Amino acid sequence: MDNPGFRRGSFHSSTSDEDLVEISGATLDFSMTDDVPPLDRDLGEFMSYNGGGLNVPNKMMDFLEEPIPGVGTYEDFNTIDWVREKSRDRDRHREITNKSKESTWALIHRVSDAFSGWLLMLLIGLLAGSLAGLIDISAHWMTDLKEGVCLRGFWFNHEHCCWNSEQVTFEDRDKCLEWNTWSQLLISKSEGAFAYILNYFMYVLWALLFALLAVSLVRVFAPYACGSGIPEIKTILSGFIIRGYLGKWTLIIKTITLVLAVSSGLSLGKEGPLVHVACCCGNILCHCFTKYRKNEAKRREVLSAAAAAGVSVAFGAPIGGVLFSLEEVSYYFPLKTLWRSFFAALVAAFTLRSINPFGNSRLVLFYVEFHTPWHLLELVPFVFLGIFGGLWGAFFIRGNIAWCRKRKNTQLGKYPVLEVLVVTAITGILAFPNEYTRMSTSELISELFNDCGLLDSSQLCDYVNNFNTTKGAKLPDRPAGVGVYTAMWQLSLALVMKILITIFTFGMKVPSGLFIPSMAVGAIAGRLLGVGVEQLAYYHHDWPIFSGWCSQGADCITPGLYAMVGAAACLGGVTRMTVSLVVIMFELTGGLEYIVPLMAAAMTSKWVADAIGREGIYDAHIRLNGYPFLEAKEEFTHKTLAMDVMRPRRSDPTLMVLTQDSMTVEDVETLISETTYSGYPVVVSRESQRLVGFVLRRDLIISIENARKKQDGIVSTSIIHFTDHSPPLPPHAPPSLKLRNILDLSPFTVTDQTPMEIVVDIFRKLGLRQCLVTHNGRLLGIITKKDVLKHIAQMANQDPDSILFN
Repeated sequence: MDNPGFRRGSFHSSTSDEDLVEISGATLDFSMTDDVPPLDRDLGEFMSYNGGGLNVPNKMMDFLEEPIPGVGTYEDFNTIDWVREKSRDRDRHREITNKSKESTWALIHRVSDAFSGWLLMLLIGLLAGSLAGLIDISAHWMTDLKEGVCLRGFWFNHEHCCWNSEQVTFEDRDKCLEWNTWSQLLISKSEGAFAYILNYFMYVLWALLFALLAVSLVRVFAPYACGSGIPEIKTILSGFIIRGYLGKWTLIIKTITLVLAVSSGLSLGKEGPLVHVACCCGNILCHCFTKYRKNEAKRREVLSAAAAAGVSVAFGAPIGGVLFSLEEVSYYFPLKTLWRSFFAALVAAFTLRSINPFGNSRLVLFYVEFHTPWHLLELVPFVFLGIFGGLWGAFFIRGNIAWCRKRKNTQLGKYPVLEVLVVTAITGILAFPNEYTRMSTSELISELFNDCGLLDSSQLCDYVNNFNTTKGAKLPDRPAGVGVYTAMWQLSLALVMKILITIFTFGMKVPSGLFIPSMAVGAIAGRLLGVGVEQLAYYHHDWPIFSGWCSQGADCITPGLYAMVGAAACLGGVTRMTVSLVVIMFELTGGLEYIVPLMAAAMTSKWVADAIGREGIYDAHIRLNGYPFLEAKEEFTHKTLAMDVMRPRRSDPTLMVLTQDSMTVEDVETLISETTYSGYPVVVSRESQRLVGFVLRRDLIISIENARKKQDGIVSTSIIHFTDHSPPLPPHAPPSLKLRNILDLSPFTVTDQTPMEIVVDIFRKLGLRQCLVTHNGRLLGIITKKDVLKHIAQMANQDPDSILFN
């Protein structure tokens, strides 16, 4: 019998949460089909529920004996039950262990099951490292394509084109006959106003073309490929399900559009998106292994390791990648995940090193070799850089969140392509006249980290050499020349531009990372301060603060070190990373002896930024998008009780429950069609309200539909039993439907007088999606994760309605 109360499609989107969610400033419709199937492939046919039958495979099974496809899985935009998933994995492991004692084949299966996790880490590392190498090589070539083309082969970037040229001089090593700018290629001129204008025009044109391709591909093929991806990765690792976010189409489009976005010259980086790419690799490869495909908690252990591999290939920092996953993104991180993360990060870094995308046979992105140790008194300017980083971080977060909220709530969000093109055009027009903004951000940071030598031809190294000899590699502090002062003005303008334009760039509908732009802001500020301190020490070496350690003609100040410290400070101010940041920085640069300055700047930056606002940029975007992320770092200190938060409240309708042996199939179907709850408590009777267990809405729907199709005699008047033994039925009554196998007999319960600080801790540490509230054993209400998050927001004077999902 069909029940008209059910609407087509209610199975797939049957929660009370909205079908639309904001991801990195772009409104997306989640009613679209997934590009990754649900956990059990047999569920691929389940797409609609109309009370009369789901489209299930015509494979006969004993309803009570064999598992029902789809039962125990989760709907989209819901939180997993960590306790249930871990219990399932323990049962699976126990069964494999017991069977291994019975036969050799079972023993081999047990060994292969134990080894499968390491094999999966190996595959993730290989795939993530290969994709990162491909992205690095492609982005370098396409970035240079905006300025010219190689005549020996258009596929060579500028550096590779001039490597084997015989006409290259050391001073002009970037110029060779094989490399032609667009003005040389089109009008055979490299000098003059018209040549400059033509190069300017081609630079902006290529930037607009790359940006247009990137935003169009994202919009048409994979809306989830936009943004950084780290806020969503954090939410997914906490147990939330966003089907398709880590799918194959997202991986393909994000890889392609990341190259285009970076090459367009926008103020963004590829480091955050590489974490998303690595997690996509991990999620897709999980489908090759049954124990990860069918268990959401186990899959999240793999994704934690994949995130570590992503940072490893983004920065060439395997240890920093593991610490980043542990400190910043992971919600559940057992010891075995630590070792597997390290293995995945190691394999990924080794693969990237084998590809050698930078052409320098080094894994580190910005190798530094400073010849002067830092002095204790230099901690003062390092702390000032930390203060700047904290202020910049807080300013950026507020500005970027305000812009993203404006994009979300106004007509601006309806024109993502136009927004990307306008920002790209402004960036290109402002960037080309300044050589420090025209070059790629990675090249800029490398230039700022550089310690000037005698043979350096950069403007930043244009010092007056008023000495005859020098010992070894050390150069004394020298007076700045004209080139240094020119570079200071250009860097000051670049700093203002980077600060402002990054606010509007991060969160657009293209892949956009924040690590490199933040480091660039800090590196520019640090280099400016470093040159200032260097010149102060040179002209006033007799001052008390310099006289003890910086005599005339000595090599005292290293401006490149200040740039490195400033980069760490600004990155820490935006992300609020500490330990992982310091490790990433010394792995990134090879500057192991400069850990103390990096630590001082990172801690100062975090303290200053936390004093202005507690949230880092990723947590702020999680809250903006309404994701159900329960932050483990924040303490709940308010004196409220479970009865203050539970539903139903005094003015609400009574709690919807199922009885254990007195409701018919039609009663349950009607209840499901009239409510939008994700689960229902089961009680002995409505009068007693004694709790029996808890059953999920999804499991109920699938089980009833499966019984209608495969169990003879099940009709709308059949009684549903959640008990072990069914009572005798009257004559001519239809057979009953036993559903005890889908009932959670041990739902987590608290009393109505339980302090909310304990309830919050329980939700955090056990990863619950709901708990039931009782009084003297009688059911009173329910508290969901969404209720907890709304209560925390309300206590913090924030909008509780910003929490969209459970």
